Amino acid sequence: MEKKTITRVVCLSAVAFVSFIALSGVIGGKAITYRPLKAGDEALSREDIEYKNVDAPQATSSDGTVTASDWAETYPYISATMGEMNKNEYTVDYLEESPYLTNIYEGYGFAKDYKSARGHSYTLEDVAATERPHAMANCLTCKTPNFTKLVNDQGVSVYSMDFNEVYAMMDETVSCYNCHGNDAGNGGKLVATHSYVTKALGEDLGGIDPATVSCGQCHIEYYFDPETKEASMPYSSAAEMTPAAILAYYDEIGFSDWTQESTGAQMLKAQHPEMETFLQGKHASVLNCADCHMELIQEKDGTVYHSHNFESPLENEKLLESCVQCHGDRDMTSYVRQIQSEITEREDEVGNRLSELKNMLAEAVSEDELDEEDLERVRKLYREAQWFFDYCYVENSEGAHNSALAKECLNTSDSKITEAMVLLEA
Repeated sequence: MEKKTITRVVCLSAVAFVSFIALSGVIGGKAITYRPLKAGDEALSREDIEYKNVDAPQATSSDGTVTASDWAETYPYISATMGEMNKNEYTVDYLEESPYLTNIYEGYGFAKDYKSARGHSYTLEDVAATERPHAMANCLTCKTPNFTKLVNDQGVSVYSMDFNEVYAMMDETVSCYNCHGNDAGNGGKLVATHSYVTKALGEDLGGIDPATVSCGQCHIEYYFDPETKEASMPYSSAAEMTPAAILAYYDEIGFSDWTQESTGAQMLKAQHPEMETFLQGKHASVLNCADCHMELIQEKDGTVYHSHNFESPLENEKLLESCVQCHGDRDMTSYVRQIQSEITEREDEVGNRLSELKNMLAEAVSEDELDEEDLERVRKLYREAQWFFDYCYVENSEGAHNSALAKECLNTSDSKITEAMVLLEA
């Protein structure tokens, strides 16, 4: 398809609204000094960063988004680290790794294709390549700053536009605009550019660390509004970011992602609730996302900056320095790997039981073994068990962000599976 200009396509919407909310004058809200793991290393704090205040360069994109390339001359070190994300070619096929998923996702796109993300540099490439259907543009919500700006400029009607038509207009993968607007971090400012975040949380945004909100704009549980197809968050305050409260929200509005044909159950598919999981745990009181995933670097000329090659602390020794403040000299890599191993083992155990329950329920429906009232009770338990299992499974830290919540979700799912099986076996 020939690439069209933004103005030629988005004239369908006459409503423009701006959803920018500046979150902070300094990236993150805590003055953490990382304790060096090696003798002789210099301790760095984000207070060592001298933030610039410069005029934004002329945007080279057709929609007015100032791109990373536009900012490269002003922020050469940061720009270079963004390029390092291209090195991440590794993916995991979850359907091969956990075969039970194909059964419990029966009738939904994730039963056809479910692979791990490769990182920000591949967001557009991967969303185009997925075998999951994407008829509407809302699948681009967190894949590119151009889509975010399109929504900010034209309104929520953009979400229901044709995927291929809008995809052809996208210039850049996740980049500066997503977290900084067109000011790209002037004065250390972070910006909530996604309108659904400001709509859902409003004044509660002020109580969440800006660096966490910045990442959490996309690393969240969300759903598409059945009428507008707008990306939406299933709560209206930080206190409601629990899996039980989110489930209650979906139940109240009668929402489901799909109806499973073999069971007749109204099913939910969790997305990737990293921010919710993190905020419900102990880490959020002392750390934010940048502390653990954006290394502080000092160049030979004295420049101190956050790396924008987002990494796991387990893959970067410098990032582990944020852990020793509370965990002391413990071998953090082994410690976290053990947590992740335990959570993964438990996920497989519960996931296989959930698949077994799905088969039992499908058989009961097929053979008309239960009256409608009992059948609905089992369907409800199955929906709930699936939700709590999925909430843990799709949260990408495998228990590292909040091991207590991960265990609680899996135990809740397991309990509901047992309750449903008892009804089916009665």
